[in-house]
Amino acid sequence: MEPMISTGADALYMNERDHVATALREIAAGETITYRNAAGLRQVTALNDIPFGHKIAIAGVETGADIRKYGEVIGRAESPIAAGQHVHVHNIEGIRGRGDLGAKETK
Repeated sequence: MEPMISTGADALYMNERDHVATALREIAAGETITYRNAAGLRQVTALNDIPFGHKIAIAGVETGADIRKYGEVIGRAESPIAAGQHVHVHNIEGIRGRGDLGAKETK
């Protein structure tokens, strides 16, 4: 049997500028989960089912706002995202590796 790593948390949170935490297990809608930041253990209630390894919002994000994970911008909100909501391709636009951002439109 492999040893378990005890984190005291249900989601991984890495940087004080982050809007999301990463689920360390399957999380059911309505469940209150715990993550740890610099101030200690914090909680948020999941508004949706969150699969293992997916992101959960720990703060509300407005449409068009950048979303940070591990201190880096990973995308832009396509709609308002509430704390506790599943954050994935259905509500964020990825911006990494895109050649069209900032490019002039040609017709």
